Amino acid sequence: MKFIRKLPIPQDIKAQFPITEKCAQIKAEKDAMIADVFTGKSDKFLLIIGPCSADNETSVMDYIGRLVGLQEKVRDKIIIIPRIYTNKPRTTGEGYKGMATQPDPTKKPDLLEGLIAIRRLHARAIEETGFVCADEMLYPENYRYLSDLLSYVAVGARSVEDQQHRLTSSGIHVPVGMKNPTSGDLSVMLNSIKAAQLSHTFLYRGWEVETEGNPLAHAILRGSVNKHGRAMQNYHYEDLILLHEMYGARNLDNPAVIVDVNHSNSNKQYIEQIRICKEVMHSRRHNADIEKMVKGFMIESYIEDGCQKVDGGVYGKSITDPCLGWEKSERLVLDLADML
Repeated sequence: MKFIRKLPIPQDIKAQFPITEKCAQIKAEKDAMIADVFTGKSDKFLLIIGPCSADNETSVMDYIGRLVGLQEKVRDKIIIIPRIYTNKPRTTGEGYKGMATQPDPTKKPDLLEGLIAIRRLHARAIEETGFVCADEMLYPENYRYLSDLLSYVAVGARSVEDQQHRLTSSGIHVPVGMKNPTSGDLSVMLNSIKAAQLSHTFLYRGWEVETEGNPLAHAILRGSVNKHGRAMQNYHYEDLILLHEMYGARNLDNPAVIVDVNHSNSNKQYIEQIRICKEVMHSRRHNADIEKMVKGFMIESYIEDGCQKVDGGVYGKSITDPCLGWEKSERLVLDLADML
């Protein structure tokens, strides 16, 4: 292991690039609105929507800017939380690892510039559009660099069994979604939620820390992969009933689920996200328990349909997983509002 340079601690990065009073006020207001959805005080629906990975500041801000008018049209029923995913998990460790590692995906990694870039992007989103955003906590030690900017945090399928992710989630004060593992075992996901909802004392970034527990920790269903490598869906009516029953057998706060309509649920067939959303909405209409438990969707969406290679050169087209293009995404959001 070669030590390249000592990076600034989160406190120093925050001091160098502080958020404005306007930004902090917007975040506080939106955090309360989102929390009310998970506690049941609000019946609004959440859409955590945006690119698979935030690969370019200009196109990501363009995309989020387009969401502003769309949010206004559906504001009575839907809260949009843009995805700004700045770390990208790689199954084999190969490929683009996200803006935090490579602020320019065509160049070599630069973690210092990456930390500055992701903080600037999340702050711009709040300041310029009024949206508070979501990111994946791929590395628990990195969370503090963005802790004053994020309003939703996801723990991925490969990380949900990791103790440090669970314990760190217990000290986060915004909703944390725990994905089911790639194996599909729902009990693993629910155990992770339980751990995140409890208080803990543990080692974090060289400190002994104590957490209060996060009552807003909840489930994300993203499908799974069987031993033959085949994608297995878990968004169907029977899957949602099963999750409701498993929630009922545990003493967990605020039982809730976000359905990730891409990944193994769509087998990465991005166009299928439209059909899956509408099937889950149908399940909500036919069962009051499902309607109460399913709080929203996670949708991978960008300006252009599909995906391309890192050097593909198409503006607003994903360089990681394929995404639903803007026109289809806009139509889907409007259709979902009509169905609520």
